[in-house]
Amino acid sequence: MRTTNDIILLSHGGGGTKTSELLKEVILPALENPVLARLDDAACLDLPSAELAFTTDSYVVKPLFFPGGDIGRLAVCGTVNDLAMQGAVPRYLSLGLILEEGLRVADLRRVVESVAHAAREAGVHVATGDTKVVERSSGGGMLINTSGIGIRRPGVDTHVSNARPGDAVIVSGPIGDHGVAVMSAREGLNFQARLESDVAPLAGMIGRLLEAVPGVRCLRDPTRGGVAAALNDVARSASVCVRIREAAIPMRDAVRGACSLLGFDPLEVANEGKAIVICAAADESAALAALRSDPLGREAVTIGRVSDGPPGRVLLETALGGERVVDVPTGENLPRIC
Repeated sequence: MRTTNDIILLSHGGGGTKTSELLKEVILPALENPVLARLDDAACLDLPSAELAFTTDSYVVKPLFFPGGDIGRLAVCGTVNDLAMQGAVPRYLSLGLILEEGLRVADLRRVVESVAHAAREAGVHVATGDTKVVERSSGGGMLINTSGIGIRRPGVDTHVSNARPGDAVIVSGPIGDHGVAVMSAREGLNFQARLESDVAPLAGMIGRLLEAVPGVRCLRDPTRGGVAAALNDVARSASVCVRIREAAIPMRDAVRGACSLLGFDPLEVANEGKAIVICAAADESAALAALRSDPLGREAVTIGRVSDGPPGRVLLETALGGERVVDVPTGENLPRIC
């Protein structure tokens, strides 16, 4: 920018000329679309008469840039995926930026351009937004809040309480990529194999799945708390037991090695581009075929089954043939991962 020495100043959040410069020179050019261009206090959206899905989330990942993604891509994909897991077609997002004084304008521009790219990839518009500037703190330079609106497909109900004994438990691809990639970047860890986040918008893949199997029982994206947290939600909400097999769970060797070295359970590590699908056994083949027809789901596999009991439990059949309880994660093993 012309007058800021290329860093964010407190005056950029003051609502005056600096704010206008920031919007016109950095943010609006990247996100330009007819709804946002009006710059009204609220966006008026043209939506069909249908059931809406509405979600919000905040992103505090540190560092802002990590292998395979950044906070901007993460914010878009995370919100889009929350809508997709409800069987909704994402349409519009809000974008709230909280910037720390001293943030490089080049970094802001890079993040906003990443937001725009991810939004195009996901087929959504950023319809409204806000920018605030705060003093330097522990925010890492930038925090983002996004909300999303989508149109829910008629007749689709993917709530976790729908799981039934005999259902198949499917994961759309290798787990643990995001959490390990962010942690490695933050701590400066170097592994022989390059680790990249899986952050990606899943609405297209889920759309293919629901066209093929509209009666999918449950959909979850295993973000914070990973597969362990997501499956425990299913087990407790539906009063069923979820049984999974360690040998069937897809995982990259680099992720497995990093988790073993650092003492993390890969089932508890965050993912940002994977879905857990629970469907009737009769629909299993069709669900796998639909997922594998999309590039983001080509490694989809069945990892277990739903059973009667013990209700509220997730049980893992280990590679050695034993069995252990997969508990809900406690504490914060990997803080600021999303």
